[in-house]
Amino acid sequence: MTRNKTLRPVAILAGSRTPFTKSFTNYSRTSNRELMTATLKNLVDKTNLRGARLGDVALGAVMKNASDWNLSRESLLGAGLDPHTPGYDVQRACGTGLETAAQIALKIAAGQIESGIAGGTDTNSDIAGVLPHEFSWIMMEAQKEKSLSARLKKFSELKLSYLKPRFPNVQEPRTGLSMGQHCEMMVKDWMISREAQDELAYHSHQNAAKAYEAGFYKDLVFDFKGLAKDTFVRADTTIEKLAKLKPAFDFSGTGTLTAGNSTPLTDGASAVLLGSEDFAKKHDLPVLAYLVDAEYAAVDYVNGEGLLMAPAHAVARMLKRNNLKLQDFDFYEIHEAFAGQVLCTLKAWESDEYCRKLGEEKALGSIDRTKMNVKGGSLALGHPFAATGGRILASLAKMLVEKGSGRGLISICTAGGMGVTAIVERP
Repeated sequence: MTRNKTLRPVAILAGSRTPFTKSFTNYSRTSNRELMTATLKNLVDKTNLRGARLGDVALGAVMKNASDWNLSRESLLGAGLDPHTPGYDVQRACGTGLETAAQIALKIAAGQIESGIAGGTDTNSDIAGVLPHEFSWIMMEAQKEKSLSARLKKFSELKLSYLKPRFPNVQEPRTGLSMGQHCEMMVKDWMISREAQDELAYHSHQNAAKAYEAGFYKDLVFDFKGLAKDTFVRADTTIEKLAKLKPAFDFSGTGTLTAGNSTPLTDGASAVLLGSEDFAKKHDLPVLAYLVDAEYAAVDYVNGEGLLMAPAHAVARMLKRNNLKLQDFDFYEIHEAFAGQVLCTLKAWESDEYCRKLGEEKALGSIDRTKMNVKGGSLALGHPFAATGGRILASLAKMLVEKGSGRGLISICTAGGMGVTAIVERP
């Protein structure tokens, strides 16, 4: 007879990340594996887990080279963990870091493992160009030929264009539009002004600068490649300076998304240690907070739904399952892919019409904006796609420690019209 099991609490025990930096600068020629290994090593060292065998390690990257096919396992082998620790790779676009945490949490909650590390890395500065499929096909077919003349005949099918490398681009395959172009469509639909977007970006930088000045990130961000902090934070930025920037995606004269209110291409890595309460006690690790729940959603962006609106759906379902209201949170960590995307999501939650489409009787309502991204968001700190979830989760846990108790909401939009959300609590 199968024994019934009760889900266990999942504790957030520690987090580490590299400084985030602009792509093609400080981390040029630095691979995802190097970034991830360094981050894991820092996390392992700070928690005194060198040589320990953990239950599992889930890591991911979005901009991934073919040589990184076993990124998690290779990274943990270089980080000082017991080599009997397994690892696997995950990819859910910008939600990758939070997705890995949700998966590790489920395994801990179910009693399958006692501990695990979740995280992610991304670098645009080490992307390998690849030759077109046509080149590979011809070369493989030539190898099958038995005579030299047959091989030469096959080689004659090669064209100069087949020798031009191709590089990944951040573009939706089904629409041919970039995420920024999709967001331009969203802010027009929701009537989000340029001024509102710049104001949100300004507050993101101000909050990040104050957090650094207060030493908030000192034990979360470790020195790497000569950097001690994120390179994007602009304490001296002003709304006037942001207003002078030109549109970056829509050049028709109506564009409102700029380099100032959109996240830059970023390199960096993050990781979070999760465990059962028994594991925490055994290793004398303080419980920072608990990862309570997570939810996932997708929208039909090809047929008119906003590409980055899926978190609005996920949050609504997650709140209902946990018998919570949108206002029942002390902190809101809403990933700032674009200032406009955040504002569209907030406006959607305030809309009776939109929320009825989500199955609600009325609007979820407004949030207290002074509780949102209080230590800075992605606009100020940067956004290495797969590393953002780990950055947010570790920061939110520390914020709850500083407060003493409370509850936090995480909301992350992703490419492909998806969203990943979570609830974090400290009793």
